[in-house]
Amino acid sequence: MFTSIRRKWVSFEEKHQTGAQFIMFFILSNGVTVLQLVLMPLFKALFNQTSLVDVDFRVLPVGTAADGQSAYFMFDYAAGPLPAGGGGLAYFLAVQITILIAQVINFFAQRSVTFKSNTSIGVAAFWYFVAYVAITFAAAAAQGFYKAPIYDLLMDGWGLGATGGTIADIITMIINSAISFWIFFPIFKIIFKRVPEDQETPSSVTA
Repeated sequence: MFTSIRRKWVSFEEKHQTGAQFIMFFILSNGVTVLQLVLMPLFKALFNQTSLVDVDFRVLPVGTAADGQSAYFMFDYAAGPLPAGGGGLAYFLAVQITILIAQVINFFAQRSVTFKSNTSIGVAAFWYFVAYVAITFAAAAAQGFYKAPIYDLLMDGWGLGATGGTIADIITMIINSAISFWIFFPIFKIIFKRVPEDQETPSSVTA
């Protein structure tokens, strides 16, 4: 049975390379998302036990907020626990460490399994890092619109308290993952190349 499935998959992969890559990318990305959904609440709970939750982390003002008066920060983590505050430096670290771990795993998995790249891992890692930083800034800017309302609705509006906070953690991480998903696939198609073996050079082959 498994031999038959594998044979059909290989045949599909040969005829529809991009389609096969997208399917595998989707599967691995969802696996990485599940990992983030597990890690994010753990890191958040860990950092919330420290004074970091009361450390204001609001940097890179990029305009005016919806109220027309206060500044809109790309990274907006006001001091104090959610939903009254923004989670402070504790929330920022929980999010970024979770994403960093997930993206390191994603890099190697997508490179080896999805795209079967055999070109320079150093060059690919550099461009992956550039894309990762750009997406981190974009996702952080977008988070300013939805993070506070989601936590406020679930924790206070619906009266779910800590349970609502955990659900909000999951929702925000899913939104972050969705942003990364649609941006990373075309980027991976560019940086994770596979050249015919007779064109490989010692510098493009990794151990």
